[in-house]
Amino acid sequence: MVKSALFFHRIRESAQMAQLYFYYSAMNAGKSTALLQSSYNYQERGMRTLVYTAEIDNRFGAGKVSSRIGLSSPAVLYNAASQLDVEIAQEHARQPVHCVLVDESQFLTREQVKALSDVVDNLDIPVLCYGLRTDFLGELFTGSQYLLAWADKLVELKTVCHCGRKAGMVLRLDSDGKPFREGEQVVIGGNERYISVCRKHYKKAIEQGCLQAIHGAQTPVGNK
Repeated sequence: MVKSALFFHRIRESAQMAQLYFYYSAMNAGKSTALLQSSYNYQERGMRTLVYTAEIDNRFGAGKVSSRIGLSSPAVLYNAASQLDVEIAQEHARQPVHCVLVDESQFLTREQVKALSDVVDNLDIPVLCYGLRTDFLGELFTGSQYLLAWADKLVELKTVCHCGRKAGMVLRLDSDGKPFREGEQVVIGGNERYISVCRKHYKKAIEQGCLQAIHGAQTPVGNK
């Protein structure tokens, strides 16, 4: 009932004035699941959604959004060259679009975040973006930086560290379980694995250089 009430509240908001939303979190917080549920809610009521995901992230197959609990949906791929406002305007002219949903939105460029805000402001279509806030070094992704700055609504999706605190940081581990202290921000398809931890255990793992510093965090996780 609560989810349904929130959905109808969002529909009423959208009818008055579309907004740009940013749902952010660390890894393993259910971002893709939340996106798929939102898309389903619109479609169930006869409304058309347009789902995007990053071309760079093809771990679960290209052209679809997949969640850890087994849900999936076809998606339009975007890369750094994609003109999202133009694409969405063309789709909207062909057949009305009632909501745009963007997975892995941390990979958006500054220009693409602005383009999505133009979709909201000029086409009056709500845009819901889902993504990571920071990388394994604790630095903001470009897309997240500008979504945090320009979005109308910011919503944190929470997950927990093994200690029970909110997990807001991400560790990238090598095959020996040692955390990386440097490296490329985006690595897809390597042998690395990621875990979400609280700030305290993030700092402890980095300082001690081993996974044993965060007792109990022995299970590799994905990004969804």
